[in-house]
Amino acid sequence: MPISLSASELLKIAVGIERRGIAFYDVMAKSVQSAETANVFQRLARMEQYHVKVFQKMLDEADKYEPAQVDSEEYDAYLQALSDNAVFTDEMITSEMATKAESDIEALELAIGAEKDSILFYYEMKEALPQRVHPTVNRVITEEKSHLRQLSEVRKKLAAT
Repeated sequence: MPISLSASELLKIAVGIERRGIAFYDVMAKSVQSAETANVFQRLARMEQYHVKVFQKMLDEADKYEPAQVDSEEYDAYLQALSDNAVFTDEMITSEMATKAESDIEALELAIGAEKDSILFYYEMKEALPQRVHPTVNRVITEEKSHLRQLSEVRKKLAAT
């Protein structure tokens, strides 16, 4: 039987994604050579902090969901696993990939992939949320697209040098 997620559950996942995004960008900012790349990663970490607040506010206002006939502890573990593997994974944050990217371009490509994944997730999430929050989710999606553009621009500059 497929499990369908409520708005509050999707928002919990979004908060988790953004928190791991903060950690990811903090790690990446410390591991790159270029000051410009480090500055972009630091700026994106701050934006992810803002997104945590946005999604947390939406979560605080969302109807709470209690799954029927499911062990709450087991269900919470399921949601945590889904969140852990949604976009910015713990492995991505702490792995050799993040801390030992061979170049700034490689670090930027990791971040570009994560931003693309988050944009796709938020588009899908929006469809399951009430219409009244769509403008807020659209704003976050627009900001995530902006992150993608910033990362791509810095990657192009570095590739050209």
